[in-house]
Amino acid sequence: MNTGEAIVRLLEGYGVDTVFGIPGVHTLELYRGLGDSSIRHIQPRNEMGGGFMADGYARASGRPGVCFVISGPGVTNLTTPMGQAYADSVPMLVISSSPPAETLGKGWGMLHEISDQVAVTKPITAFSATALAPDDVPDLVAKAFDVFATGRPRPVHITIPLDVLAMEAGGGWGVAQPKAPLDPDPEAVARAAELLSGARSPLIYIGSGARGCGPELASIAELLQASVVTTNGGKGVIGDDHPLNLGTTVIRQTVHRAMNAADVVLAIGTEMGHSDHFAGPKLSLTGKIIRVDIDPAKVDDLYDAEVGIVADARRFAAALRRALDGAEPHASREAEIAEIRSAAMSDLSYRERQHLHLLGAIRRAAPPDAITYVDMTQLGYTGSWGFPVYGERQWLYPSGFCTLGPALPGAIGAKLAMPARAVMALVGDGGLMFTVQELITGAELGLPIPIILWNNQGYQQIRGDMKKKDIAQIGVSGVNPHFMQLAAAMRCHGVQPTNGEELGAALRTAFAADRPTIIEIREGADWLTA
Repeated sequence: MNTGEAIVRLLEGYGVDTVFGIPGVHTLELYRGLGDSSIRHIQPRNEMGGGFMADGYARASGRPGVCFVISGPGVTNLTTPMGQAYADSVPMLVISSSPPAETLGKGWGMLHEISDQVAVTKPITAFSATALAPDDVPDLVAKAFDVFATGRPRPVHITIPLDVLAMEAGGGWGVAQPKAPLDPDPEAVARAAELLSGARSPLIYIGSGARGCGPELASIAELLQASVVTTNGGKGVIGDDHPLNLGTTVIRQTVHRAMNAADVVLAIGTEMGHSDHFAGPKLSLTGKIIRVDIDPAKVDDLYDAEVGIVADARRFAAALRRALDGAEPHASREAEIAEIRSAAMSDLSYRERQHLHLLGAIRRAAPPDAITYVDMTQLGYTGSWGFPVYGERQWLYPSGFCTLGPALPGAIGAKLAMPARAVMALVGDGGLMFTVQELITGAELGLPIPIILWNNQGYQQIRGDMKKKDIAQIGVSGVNPHFMQLAAAMRCHGVQPTNGEELGAALRTAFAADRPTIIEIREGADWLTA
């Protein structure tokens, strides 16, 4: 068995069931291994689309998305999805080829040559490394799955020279068990419990690192009558219908003020990043901060933490709940929080009112546990706080890197990971054109994915920003295709509903179809503005 075949066998041992990739002359030995494996291969139409599919697979399931790519352009096409996964702490394993080992860094003009391929991906990975011998591979793969299981889950890139892929693998290729999750320091847990139980207006700020902690955090919030705010990644950890949950409204000025007024803030599994709150470089928090994160770099960076705890969030949440046993329940703050929520949902712009009208119709028609992958579109910006979800991993919105184009391929990946769940995409006309070729991939796979296309004739957000700054509106209003004809050409369905009832019917039909459906909604339509 050569190294390429052994890699596939090893990934099977780690539970990998799907690989995204486009074969090339430098990855043929990996594909030799796939031919005799149980791993499903998904062929995107561009490596960037494959990377976004892997991202959607991982966001929806919690399992790492895996990509096979050729060296050179395969790697560079994948760097945008890798950067997105890095920004949002998404586990992704990228296995690429490289030119033969003896040529690396020599500049001999080899096919697909990059002078230092590891350096290209190093800034957007947990680690990037070259396997210069077959024996290097199992150790690097074990290190990757250890990162995914017990560290901050970010992409890993392992590149393997063409000649190494063809070498005999040898022995020592067993699956390694990852380290145990990190327990919190008991004294720090006790100090956190003391601060929270003595707080008058505590607040819990939940990020994607707190997935799996929902029952414990809800119990803690109810005991302390703490308000809850989530990032986009943490949306649904506690359902948006919980009376203490302000949802993902941290972008709204009313909630900024409420957060600033909290006397103790428990920030769990969130880097408290700018792209979640847009309140300048940092939130103006005046209360004492308790930070819990698996990444030691996060517990005391931009914000001064009264208590910094490096630990697995689930283990911390369980320990904190035990530490609060016997604490006196706090007086109800549900009315106060309802008032803040109501204020946060007021003062809407003309476009936000349209968005909420459409999002409400989508929410009524979609199953309660539907998964929504969201592109960078004004409809998604409003949806982050205006579209309720009731469980984690239902709102997949890569706001950290904020690139255009991930929603369509991301939804394909999510549906492949969770085939029993309804999956849909929200995308703008500008974003769809970045990865539109993946429509044919969805059709080829027979995936029933509604693609709700918000058509505002270009890059409306940037157009508006240019107008505010008195800048000529250049490059923001390109010509669109006829989307219904495009859907047909890509072997997909297409529909243009003219009211909420037609939209609901179109969604229900699309969830039961045998291929994707583009559901085009035009900004300013009469039924959205009535």
